[in-house]
Amino acid sequence: MIEGKITRISGPIIYAEGLDACGLYDVVDVGEQKLIGEIIRQNKGNTTIQVYEEDTGMHIGEKVVCTQRPLSLRLGPGVVGNIYDGIQRPLQAMYENSGAFLLPGERAEPLDTKKIWHFDAVQGISEGSPIKAGMVLGTVKETESITEKIMVPPSVRGRVLKSFKGSGDYTVDDVIAVTELDEEIQLAQYWPVRKPRPYEQKLGVTEPLITGQRVIDVFFPLSKGGTAAIPGGFGTGKTMTQHAVAKWCDADLIVYIGCGERGNEMTEVLTEFPELIDPRTGRSIMERTILIANTSNMPVAAREVSLYSGITLAEYFRDMGMHVAIMADSTSRWAEALRELSGRMEEMPAEEGFPAYLPTRLASFYERAGRVISLEGQEGSVSVIGAVSPPGGDFSEPVTQHTKRFIRCFWALDRELANARHYPAIGWIDSYSEYADEVRAWWEAHNPLWSSLRQKALDILKTENRLQQIVRLVGPDALPNSDRLLLRVADMIKNGFLQQNAFDDIDKYCSTEKQILILELIIAYYERAVECIKAGAPLSQVISLPACDEIVRIKMVYKNDELDKIEEVRTHMDSQLGEIERAFKN
Repeated sequence: MIEGKITRISGPIIYAEGLDACGLYDVVDVGEQKLIGEIIRQNKGNTTIQVYEEDTGMHIGEKVVCTQRPLSLRLGPGVVGNIYDGIQRPLQAMYENSGAFLLPGERAEPLDTKKIWHFDAVQGISEGSPIKAGMVLGTVKETESITEKIMVPPSVRGRVLKSFKGSGDYTVDDVIAVTELDEEIQLAQYWPVRKPRPYEQKLGVTEPLITGQRVIDVFFPLSKGGTAAIPGGFGTGKTMTQHAVAKWCDADLIVYIGCGERGNEMTEVLTEFPELIDPRTGRSIMERTILIANTSNMPVAAREVSLYSGITLAEYFRDMGMHVAIMADSTSRWAEALRELSGRMEEMPAEEGFPAYLPTRLASFYERAGRVISLEGQEGSVSVIGAVSPPGGDFSEPVTQHTKRFIRCFWALDRELANARHYPAIGWIDSYSEYADEVRAWWEAHNPLWSSLRQKALDILKTENRLQQIVRLVGPDALPNSDRLLLRVADMIKNGFLQQNAFDDIDKYCSTEKQILILELIIAYYERAVECIKAGAPLSQVISLPACDEIVRIKMVYKNDELDKIEEVRTHMDSQLGEIERAFKN
């Protein structure tokens, strides 16, 4: 152990001397209470330490002890379904030990070291077997939804197993294998949070992450391995949208990071998720969820590292061949932590007081997303969805602008939609997705109508946005019937397709088949109605058909397994429009 002493204190930033032999990003125990810290700068005998706990009462001269190991997570059986703080302290276990208020320097094992796990070894592996980094030695059934693969850590250099215990019941601390270089392999392994886990090859993104949210899946799709941002002002529904995606998306595992947001939002996750049933497995969604809670009343320094902790957990399961989705709420609070720490270190500020390295830090987070081939040859992905909280909803502020440089899917939340109780409040004018072309082949293989219906609907909404400017000046009566019909159809798309009720048992999740059927029906109505108008039918008769209300109500009336009933609505619509068309053609 290397010991030094404190020479200066500036909030969560501690300056020490005598730690020259330590490495950058090594973990240290600070003061008599052994608070957890991390070395973030070395300069001619002066060491700068970022402390991840409240350091009130600490004084100059207290000792600092370096562990000579970078800040790392312990990865292994027991992480799924758990809730950690930003530095992987298990909050539930610490609550049971000391109550609701954590004591300074308090720690607990991130994994339950007493729990017995059954390890099923891969057949053919024994003493003398050749191994390589990332190789799967066996599996552990962690939850009913997650089977965890026990892999050779990427840091192992030995090429042959000196010993191997095989299948059996073990704790995470038990050694199951030893390499020729006497490197021990346990059920759990450590990995530094700031270092991306290695992989064999990075692949292009081709498959969408299906969320069950119509505005996302059809209009602004996100691919598995992609990156998305949800910017919006206070109350526009960032957290609500992330919760909906986390609940219903088809990822194998969810990592939800509460980064600097209010504690009640994490409480909502903790109370709701255990009661929700995963539509794919029929089991509790918590069986495929890991929570990291670093809320606004917790130490600001730990907020900075919580994003790296979350993506390290995601990469670990990605290497097993899983598709992982990360919800980061919110990256603006994370950037504010960077700004505060930078100010404490007396660094020259950049725009709006943020440090000049803000874009680099954002890139180091978002660029760890992707679809890859692991060292073992398994395909997995990490998708990142980050909420951004621009002050006053101003998208020109630095965090939003720099985030747009590193993401390819932008779900811009609209204040007017949120005030009108239209959720998800994703605006169709400012939002975009660069993944639409890349996932088109997947959609066409499953439903060839997706691309054409999506483009027609977007064109209608964009035209409607332009016509609304005219309506505000001269009123709707000045428009020709064709334009007034388009305004009516645009309302049907907004109310019958884009708006979705997260609290309705039927509408909270919409299958891809139902999404396309609803949109196809609206576009079919529009195209038939245009023909009726051309034939001379009065507009009032065409837009007041009972079938119009039936189409808008489909989303909340018919379940995902009642798609045949939607065809009955189509039959009613065709019959009503057919009568009008025949009457005026004759």
